[in-house]
Parts: sequence; structure tokens; C-alpha cells
Amino acid sequence: MASLFKKPKYSTVKGVTTKREIPEGLWLKCKSCNEVIHKDDLQSNLNVCPKCNFHNPITWEERVELLTDSGSFKQQDVDMSSVDPLKFTGTASYGEKITENQTKSGIKDAVVCGAATLDERPFALGVMEFRFLGASMGSVVGEKVTRLTELAIDRRIPLVLVTASGGARMYEGLYSLMQMAKTSGAVGRHHEAGLPYIVIMAHPTTGGVTASFASLGDIIVAEPGALIGFAGPRVIKQTTQATLPEGFQTAEFLKLKGFIDRIVARKDLRQELSLLLGYLS
Repeated sequence: MASLFKKPKYSTVKGVTTKREIPEGLWLKCKSCNEVIHKDDLQSNLNVCPKCNFHNPITWEERVELLTDSGSFKQQDVDMSSVDPLKFTGTASYGEKITENQTKSGIKDAVVCGAATLDERPFALGVMEFRFLGASMGSVVGEKVTRLTELAIDRRIPLVLVTASGGARMYEGLYSLMQMAKTSGAVGRHHEAGLPYIVIMAHPTTGGVTASFASLGDIIVAEPGALIGFAGPRVIKQTTQATLPEGFQTAEFLKLKGFIDRIVARKDLRQELSLLLGYLS
């Protein structure tokens, strides 16, 4: 009987359950529908939300891989960088902003240009990179787009520009605004040479880029849901105090009004571009 109350010689310790650590960055929230999505699911779907079909921005490298034959893209003007013509200084200097964004994006400015092939058809390709100061257009972007257009004229090949931009770069003032006329003039010369020009508008394409070379394509294609316009909807509403139509700056609305020729999902862009190059070349 005494053994019933005898204290055990050893204490039994229950197994300790350790909390499994989840690496950061595995789950992302969609900017459109706020659904939480696994990073791998988003990447395997070309950065398009599988819940609401929102086309998130992709890098210039991903865009080039999507639209060109493997290894065919040859960059030009790789090291062209802004010289800060106004010596602009705010909370941080323009020079500091440039250096910071070069480090973040791995490129010298907001557009990557070069020659490539798609299904063995040659064309000139420019891709805007939103990670670099919102892909704003300054003197370097204007010069690189102009040089790319001149390359297309010299080689007598189609010009393809993928746009996504916040507009003109305020740090460069009038130097930035004059790029609208400069790039438009170059595109005009390309048109006079009888060569096709295709624009692919991604989210968002706004400001001086929309008001210049992005709107001058012989064929204008847009990704679904892309915001396209000059001023943003919030700025317009604050300025005019008017109630604006729902979705009036989306690719779908603009297609209804005849501004855009085609709306093409990202997964279909490669085939669409190949068909267009075949028809127009």
C-alpha cells in the first residue's frame, strides 16, 4: 500500500513542441484583392494573382525572358546614367536617389534597350523598369528610347516598347519634359520609314510617357487591368471636384473608347507579339 504513495525516482518530462519558424517573404498580399498568396504560386503564374488576375509588375529581366528567344537580347547603352543637370536637392539629393535606385534595380536608369529576336524574327526592344524611380522619364530614358528607335530605323526592323511609368522625372525639370518631344520625333521618323511600332502597356503607364511615345504605336496592346492615363484618378478628382466614371483609366475602359487595340493576358503576350511581328514584318 505504501508503494502507491512512493515518489518516483525519476520525473517524466513531456516532449517540448518547438514552434516551426516560417521564412519571411513566403506569403504575399495581393495589392488588388488583398488575398494572401504563396510566393511560389505567384511566380509560377508570371506574377499574376491567381485569385483576381491582377497583373503585378515584373522585372525587366522577366519581361525580356518572356518576349524574346533565349539569349538573343543584346543590350545597348548599358552604362548611360544621369549627370544630375539641375543639381537637385530635396530631403536627399538627386545623385543620392540615382545611386540608391541603381543599387536596388541593378541597372543605370529606368529603361533597358537592345535588339532581340522572337521566333527568329529580329526587332528592337525597350523595357521600362518600375523599380527604378517609378520608371520615370528623364534625359537618359529619352536618349535611350531615341537611340533604340534610330537602331530600328538603321536595321529596318520593328520597334517594340513595354511601358510602365509614373511619368516625367521631376528631378530634371524641363530636361525631363523635353524628352516627350524628343521621343515622339524619333518614333515619327520610324513611322516615316514604313516600319511597324508596337507598344505593350503594363500597369501603370501614366504621365509624360503616356502623353508621348507610349500613345504613338501602330498597335497598342495592354495587360488586363492596367492603369493608363496622364494624371492619376486621385489627382484629377481633387483638381476637378468631379465624380469620375468607375474604372475610367483602366485598359478595359480605354479599349472600349478605341485607344487600345488589344488586351492580352501576360501568359499570352509572347504568342501575341510573335503573331504581330509576323503580320507586320
